[in-house]
Amino acid sequence: MLAVGFYFMRRNKDIDDYYVGGRGMSSGHIGLSVVATDVGGGFSIGLGGLGFAIGIAGSWMLFTGLIGAWLSAYFLIPKIFGLLRSHKLFTFPEIFYHLFNSKVALLAALVSAIGYIGFTGAQILAGAKLATATFPSLDLQSAVWIMGVTAVVYTVFGGLKAVIYTDTVQWIILMAGLIFIGIPMSYFAVGGYDAIRETLDPSFFDIFNLKWVEFFNWALTIIPIWFIGMTLYQRIYASRDEATAKRAWFLAGIFEWPIMAFMGVLLGLFARVALQQGMFDSLGYTDIGSIDSEMGLPLLLRSILPVGLMGLMMSAYFSAIMSTADSCLMAASGNVLSDIIGRYTKVPEEKLLKYSQWVTLFIGTLALLLATQMTNVLELMLVSYSFMVSGLFVPLLAALFFKRKDPKAAWWSIIIGGSTTLVLEVLLMNKLITIPLELNPNLFGISASLVAYILISKNAKA
Repeated sequence: MLAVGFYFMRRNKDIDDYYVGGRGMSSGHIGLSVVATDVGGGFSIGLGGLGFAIGIAGSWMLFTGLIGAWLSAYFLIPKIFGLLRSHKLFTFPEIFYHLFNSKVALLAALVSAIGYIGFTGAQILAGAKLATATFPSLDLQSAVWIMGVTAVVYTVFGGLKAVIYTDTVQWIILMAGLIFIGIPMSYFAVGGYDAIRETLDPSFFDIFNLKWVEFFNWALTIIPIWFIGMTLYQRIYASRDEATAKRAWFLAGIFEWPIMAFMGVLLGLFARVALQQGMFDSLGYTDIGSIDSEMGLPLLLRSILPVGLMGLMMSAYFSAIMSTADSCLMAASGNVLSDIIGRYTKVPEEKLLKYSQWVTLFIGTLALLLATQMTNVLELMLVSYSFMVSGLFVPLLAALFFKRKDPKAAWWSIIIGGSTTLVLEVLLMNKLITIPLELNPNLFGISASLVAYILISKNAKA
């Protein structure tokens, strides 16, 4: 991964190369990079946890990823390329700059940058936790520094081209690890088809063993990110043309569901079989109440894989985690340089590439330090994620699809939508409220954002 970063450091000529890959990349590389970034570490480990907890019905989580990818390919990408014909875009908030005004763009950039700095730290910490669960002699801080420094260094040197090409390599490593090592060895280790059927309740094999509200909440959280994710816009801008971007998005959707979805939940399901067979007893996990569902998968791999294959399989998962961390890092860097520093400070053209690398290094260091100091980053990052979605989704739809584009309405829509979700998330975490039907706070945040935009816009018109 470091070698790829150094290679592109020598080939990057300008900020176009660094942030949007020279705007000439193929659909294959873009598509694999998109799915590697979206599925990445969180979903890879999370899918295993769902398979462990409920079985193959957990695969529906990534079905929402397929829906999001295909909807954005059909509706979003043509609109963005229409804008690209008039403006040279580098970031997501620049859409707000051209269709609303600089104040709305700045607010969107702050929300996006804060979210992505947190996401980068969360991915590093997630990888470190996986490493320490798998290798007991490795402490958490050492694991954080090893993963964090590697991801930050190759991203700083190589920019988006390094990220996209390493994403391709990392995704191939993950797929090969799952197909040739993880799934077959786990399957035979737990005794094959008959043993799996005898051990588990039939509900684990029921694809519809899912409450409607769970699927609704996944859709509400995952589909909008395909419209407001800075990491995805950088890949749209990096595509050779509109047709290339669409092909990449359709390819990414197929890789998400069914390919990655079923492989991920199957491994989690095998881990549940192993627990119930007593395979983890010697590790201190004797029943379902003694284990976090997301720890089942790393414990399974630790129990069944010999030295060598264990290293290869963990490399696959670490690759998936780093493929998300590096993309989030590039997104935050682009927001800070282009939408905050660049909007108010005139940076000489010949120094832009060097400034980009320094900004990326600063943000990467910040994310790495966050990962070393926090133990509950993932929960906090879910709050940041929700804040982004509920704050930015409605203003984006207004910018691209509404006839009336009201900057004041957009500004308040971001504030009210994001704040509504943030307050509800904090109250839920502290068990001060309950939400009927276990609905996701995003529903109320997005609804508040939409109501705010419509009311303020109509009032201004009147």
